[in-house]
Amino acid sequence: MSDYQYCTVADEGRLRIVTLNRPEVMNALHSEAHHELEKVWDEFAARDDLWVGIVTGAGDRAFSAGNDLKVQAAGKRGPRARTGFAGLTHRFDLDKPLIAAVNGVAMGGGFEIALACDIIVAAENAIFALPEPRVGLIAGAGGVHRLPRMIPQKQALGMILTGRRVPAAEGHTLGFVNEVVPPGQALEGARRWAALILECSPMAVRASKQAALRGLDAPDLGTALETLYPAQQANIASQDYIEGPRAFAEKRRPNWRNR
Repeated sequence: MSDYQYCTVADEGRLRIVTLNRPEVMNALHSEAHHELEKVWDEFAARDDLWVGIVTGAGDRAFSAGNDLKVQAAGKRGPRARTGFAGLTHRFDLDKPLIAAVNGVAMGGGFEIALACDIIVAAENAIFALPEPRVGLIAGAGGVHRLPRMIPQKQALGMILTGRRVPAAEGHTLGFVNEVVPPGQALEGARRWAALILECSPMAVRASKQAALRGLDAPDLGTALETLYPAQQANIASQDYIEGPRAFAEKRRPNWRNR
């Protein structure tokens, strides 16, 4: 395990687990933390041996309470990280899957971190909200844009315009939470999802994520279907594209090489 100032990083085989580590302020983040996390995720993206990422929060109270407003109020807000809040919210070129293990409060930027992930596993005691308008701000790290793309518009605006708090069970009903688990088991649940992903071809997983997300921007379904996305092309040209069907025919587990 490698320790940083504002997070901890543990690489377990193909899996990277990043824990936001400011429990004294409910894992609220400031400029220095964003820049540190940007480096952590840059390395994750660049390393061929890391295939799936999990982000969670230290302690049992909070995933992340979002922006550290006390630092901002003191006029100590530093330069914005290139890849946004926690090094994730403005990172649009990461095809490796990310899972949010939401172990408690996910407010404002904390919720936006989770929304920037592909899968959200939430403990029963998790609470989600975008309370920025209550302090004169907007959820500008993706909340006002991602949430209406993930759940019905009226339900999204009901959260965005009021800042109301939504428990994990309601988040699951609305559709932005994939699974609700007992308190204290968010990380365990995220590991289960990661294990399922790791059974698959990493190149096929990345091609699927890239095609799914980029295809949403296509003008129509036909255009999306007819487009061959870069990761999809790389997958077709890979050894794993041959290994998968061969392993199936030979009734054995595939040996993914990520090339």
